[in-house]
Amino acid sequence: MTLVLTRSDLEAVLVPRACLDALREGFLRAPDAAVAGQRVRTDLPFPGTATALIPGVLPGIEAYTVKVNAKFPGARPALRGVICLHSGRDGELLALLDSATVTAWRTGLAAALGTHALAGPGEVLGVIGAGAQAELMVRGLAELRSYRDLVVHDTDADRAEAFCGRHAGRAVASAQEVAAAADAVLLATWARSPLLRLADTREGQHFTSLGADEPGKQELSADLLRAALLVVDDRELAADVGALAAADLPPTAADATLTDVLRGGRPGRESAEARTVYAPVGLPWQDLALTWAAYRAAAGAGLGRGVDLLA
Repeated sequence: MTLVLTRSDLEAVLVPRACLDALREGFLRAPDAAVAGQRVRTDLPFPGTATALIPGVLPGIEAYTVKVNAKFPGARPALRGVICLHSGRDGELLALLDSATVTAWRTGLAAALGTHALAGPGEVLGVIGAGAQAELMVRGLAELRSYRDLVVHDTDADRAEAFCGRHAGRAVASAQEVAAAADAVLLATWARSPLLRLADTREGQHFTSLGADEPGKQELSADLLRAALLVVDDRELAADVGALAAADLPPTAADATLTDVLRGGRPGRESAEARTVYAPVGLPWQDLALTWAAYRAAAGAGLGRGVDLLA
């Protein structure tokens, strides 16, 4: 039987602290995997793109994931798809999961880890783009550190106000206003030109950019990326489809990967005055880390619906 897990099933079993621990462990172990994950993306004859992440593997987990997403920026939700969890023993399809939920959780919480590792001890957190990934970034950071104030901007003013209501924040009118007020800024948008440039920032600030995850998307300018201590999740991917590609920078422009920082091979912040940037693309093993945890928890709790696809 294949276990089908919907958004509500996943939200019933996923716990931010446990997911943060699983992702942190994944960053430490992923470079030792025997097979590298791949990210495949294609344009469509429709107003969206198709993306597949294969395979999600981690040492110690006898299973793998294949994720297929549709990204249609004008739709609500903008991302829809499915994650297939397969047994590593015989390929049995163990589960089908809503990929939008898993993607938001693993992306947002991995970003929280990166932000915590790189940001200074500031008291004001900024959010640009008040969607599902920003929601999980803020929830994840709350498990790791505290902030005195939260400032939020979204092109949808109602969504920004709703986000502020959930997190005791205040809405502002522009990305520049967020940068002027915040010590650490989280960006999760569909922007295709820089929202912030070096001139909009100040020494000591941190920026986490999630929007540059495919060609043509860009949230931070090249001059800001050059001036900052720049950390990515994968250098080659970042230069192929991520923040480096958007700014026409080579893989060597990244100072470190988050794995380097978490393993202690590279300090996350070298001085109080340094600007820091975390600009991940998102990796297949992250899907497995949370999918495996959700599958085991749901199976143990009797959640989800079993389906025999071979019947």
